[in-house]
Amino acid sequence: MSDNPYKDDRGNKDLSVTDPSKASTIEVDPGQSAEPVPVGEDKPFLIGENMTGGYGKGADILHDCTVSVNKGEIAVIVGPNGAGKSTAMKAIFGMLNLRKGRVVIDGKDITRLSPQDRVAEGMAFVPQTHNIFTSMTVEENLEMGAFLRRDDISATMEQVFELFPILRDKRKQAAGELSGGQRQQVAVGRALMTQPKVLMLDEPTAGVSPIVMDELFDRIIEVARTGISILMVEQNARQALAIADKGYVLVQGRNRYTDTGKALLADPEVRKSFLGG
Repeated sequence: MSDNPYKDDRGNKDLSVTDPSKASTIEVDPGQSAEPVPVGEDKPFLIGENMTGGYGKGADILHDCTVSVNKGEIAVIVGPNGAGKSTAMKAIFGMLNLRKGRVVIDGKDITRLSPQDRVAEGMAFVPQTHNIFTSMTVEENLEMGAFLRRDDISATMEQVFELFPILRDKRKQAAGELSGGQRQQVAVGRALMTQPKVLMLDEPTAGVSPIVMDELFDRIIEVARTGISILMVEQNARQALAIADKGYVLVQGRNRYTDTGKALLADPEVRKSFLGG
């Protein structure tokens, strides 16, 4: 990605915190189609396609909404309050039933899978709040992130500590005693312990200072460089679009604008309506 304040070079794909060869061992429900979805070079790695749905038996919040992200790229969902941004993320992660549409990861339709089975397929989701175990130490939180793994997790934990050095210093400290920014680092680090193919972040910079926000965005860029796809909902729209390969502006659960982050930042209508001019 070019022309952003972080001068990101997307050529580095060292795959240091992901294992793309990891195969899922979950079982598919008998009523679920396990047929692979054709994937070409122009197909995104993850897509929530034509999603329509809401919570329980309530009214639809999403209306033919489509969100996708390519391998090793950053996609950002922005929009006004109540636009359905977090709902779109939860729909992709399987936290609400879709009445229409589908979710596909790496060519496999996972629309009918539960959230825990989607984790086994390579998805990791960091919610905005209640995203750490406050009474556990930092190290214990990271260990909990590897609950599905049966291999040695020490190398992955070391990579998390290299990404977030402050967590190494506070590894024996209760996570609830950390600052807001440090808690977010714990939450992201715990998600990375699953060795995900896709990392989904819901408002990762909520409530943190501008300096901490910039640091978190720097780390998110580093994660994307390893080949992990990043899908992020963010209220700090201008800053988020500056690091985004692709951006989605949602309004009332519908796609209003879709383009590169750079193009959306330059769009006068987007700037006027959603970025404060």
